[in-house]
Amino acid sequence: MAAPIIHALRSLRRFSRPHSRCLSGLCDPLVSGTRRGLFKDVFPAETARVQLPELLSSGPQTVYCGFDPTADSLHVGNLLAVLGLLHFHRAGHHVIAVVGGATAQIGDPSGRQQERAALSPERVAENVRGIRESLQRIFSHHEALGGGGQPGGRVTVLDNAAWYRHRSAVEFLGSVGRHFRMSTMLSRHSVQSRLAAPEGMSLAEFTYQVFQAYDFYYLHQKHGCKIQLGGTDQLGNLMSGHEFIQRTAGEDVFGILLPLITSSSGDKLGKSAGNAVWLNRDRTSPFEFYQYFVRQRDSDVERFLKLFTFLPLPEIRHIMDQHAKEPEKRIPQKRLAAEVTKLVHGKEGLESAKRCTQALYHSSIEALATMSDQELQELFQEAPFAELLLEPGTRVLDACLKVSAIPEGPRG
Repeated sequence: MAAPIIHALRSLRRFSRPHSRCLSGLCDPLVSGTRRGLFKDVFPAETARVQLPELLSSGPQTVYCGFDPTADSLHVGNLLAVLGLLHFHRAGHHVIAVVGGATAQIGDPSGRQQERAALSPERVAENVRGIRESLQRIFSHHEALGGGGQPGGRVTVLDNAAWYRHRSAVEFLGSVGRHFRMSTMLSRHSVQSRLAAPEGMSLAEFTYQVFQAYDFYYLHQKHGCKIQLGGTDQLGNLMSGHEFIQRTAGEDVFGILLPLITSSSGDKLGKSAGNAVWLNRDRTSPFEFYQYFVRQRDSDVERFLKLFTFLPLPEIRHIMDQHAKEPEKRIPQKRLAAEVTKLVHGKEGLESAKRCTQALYHSSIEALATMSDQELQELFQEAPFAELLLEPGTRVLDACLKVSAIPEGPRG
């Protein structure tokens, strides 16, 4: 497993420099994404250096990424994958976001120490709706913000349950399963690590790589998709798709892997770690979302500006130069928070976050007076509260004492 990654990293370093095969703007996402640190590895390393730039330069391509609906909202850990799709979309390529309405019922073992809890079909359907709305909202905000200033390619959101719904297990195993070799499947890192764990690995999890491979194959056949994006923990699943398509269609396809974002303690920013920052407002308000990025450490903020925004690299360098002169102003953190909040929650969401910030941290009566009921509920949702029926003429001080909001003491 280590050798393909080392070769891939060498290939990516070459992509970060001007490349003779990148003859058009269609190749820009590969070059700029590598420079920004958005794209970490490519696969297969042996052929990607030559063929991937040529493929991208030859005309608009179709790029896809999958999102399993194990919750009803995406989180910050998923945002890089969405941004990866948007970088290709801005350059004129077609992008497909696949919501795994089928694969969520199996459970991806990648990066996990134990099996995911089973989800009911009703819960999966609810989660699919939430994820689809998340994706469509972000794509819509991106277009409203200018979408890169030029016409992008098509953006499509699909549910992979659509191509599994009418297939029986016997038929699928007979036609698709025969192309997979047990020795290869057992060699995957995600399988090896789970087999060594006390809980082991279920048959359902073991077959997950077959389903993800078939997703790539289906999109290749129906939509001409030749490029898949995924986190570095998806390398084994991506390799399965590449091998399956080569074996059945005889064509080369490619994978581009994105880094996994970690918290300051080194934990992966996902639901499983218990520290998720969600992209849906009913889970994480625009204010909380904005503040998450405002609080980023100085050591992380330049990297996050490159990863989570579309700001040109020279502009990011200028922002960091300003920060070096006036670190107390937290200029890069505020710019990062503003850019990402606009993309995820729109301009109105950013304005809401700023109002809440002014009211809570700057004691702005004007901001407090203009806040909506929803914003007030979001701002104080973690605060303790009490309900009481006030008598006519009750003073504010008496009401505060009655609910123990202030300590008892002499009253003048």
